[in-house]
Amino acid sequence: MTTATFSSIFSPTGCLRKDGVSSSKADTWNAKKVFVKCSVSTKTQKAEKEVRLGVLGASGYTGSEIVRLLANHPHFGITLMTADRKAGQSIGSVFPHLVSQDLPKMVAIKDADFSDVDAVFCCLPHGTTQEIIKGLPKSLKIVDLSADFRLRDISEYEEWYGQAHRAPELQKEVVYGLTEILREEIKGARLVANPGCYPTSVQLPLVPLIKANLIEPKNIIIDSKSGVSGAGRGAKEANLYTEIAEGIYSYGVTRHRHVPEIEQGLSDAASSKVTVSFTPHLMPMSRGMQSTIYVELAPGLNFKDLHQHLKLSYEDEEFVVVLEEGAVPRTHNTRGSNYCFINVFPDRIPGRAIIISVIDNLVKGASGQALQNLNVMMGFPENTGLLYQPLFP
Repeated sequence: MTTATFSSIFSPTGCLRKDGVSSSKADTWNAKKVFVKCSVSTKTQKAEKEVRLGVLGASGYTGSEIVRLLANHPHFGITLMTADRKAGQSIGSVFPHLVSQDLPKMVAIKDADFSDVDAVFCCLPHGTTQEIIKGLPKSLKIVDLSADFRLRDISEYEEWYGQAHRAPELQKEVVYGLTEILREEIKGARLVANPGCYPTSVQLPLVPLIKANLIEPKNIIIDSKSGVSGAGRGAKEANLYTEIAEGIYSYGVTRHRHVPEIEQGLSDAASSKVTVSFTPHLMPMSRGMQSTIYVELAPGLNFKDLHQHLKLSYEDEEFVVVLEEGAVPRTHNTRGSNYCFINVFPDRIPGRAIIISVIDNLVKGASGQALQNLNVMMGFPENTGLLYQPLFP
């Protein structure tokens, strides 16, 4: 373990460092001591935590965010990490910014031992998770960050993801993990499907408004923009610097896989089928997400009614902040945090309003919300380990 050593020389009138600079509060110290030596650890120590966690798929962006967020969690400790292509490596060798974390080396999923694990974050790619989770011990609490269990209708999953659902019986017990909306259901869940990033940014403002009949559940237009990390860490030609930099790329036009997830949540809120127009765009930034949503007001209402209702809906929530009228949410202001900032504006077209919602796609849109959900599932305050303030600039 490495240490840093600091020395000081004391005088009756002050504390002189070796460079001669005086300390103003030295007179309250014991002036008889002329030399102080202290060792400060610069390496995170492994400590026993009451809940033992496995992180499956630790070598991806969402997996690394889980590790980062858990570093300051007082109750959760990582005892298992998997990464098939990085098996045998330490987390610090894959993500140098996590080199201070004293964690077990990553292993292949086939070699994983769950005997020392109470709960699992599953950060594996879409299409691979159903079989793996189906084979895990039934005693485990699981938060799945893939899309494999988000859609209740398995035929809809097959339509949008192009493959058969491999765990239809398991799907019946899944709870969708939009924490602020489904907290009570999450409390008693064994398996939670963590929402996608776009659906989180869209449903948090729209679900309360639709439930209260303040907007029409039709003609909803959603224009969303995401940082490149939303596409994952895999090497893809479309994500190369020269393909992304200095431009905007619209993708999944009319067929993005988050469409049925968004419509499922909004339809639940409306108690009737809701169809939306949704277009996502890839932006030349590493992280961050903004959804600009155009809605039709219920008769006789204006944008202030929507703003007031959202304020009341989220006034006791830690992580959803409805800004004061006129303040424009910015992705910079949620970077690295679990916050969602929302505001409502009047549209120039009569009878319509514009809603802007911003999150960090890797935190509130993925790993942060996953940790929030597991806190709820395990009976801890849901903000535990999540009070990182946004990083700016």
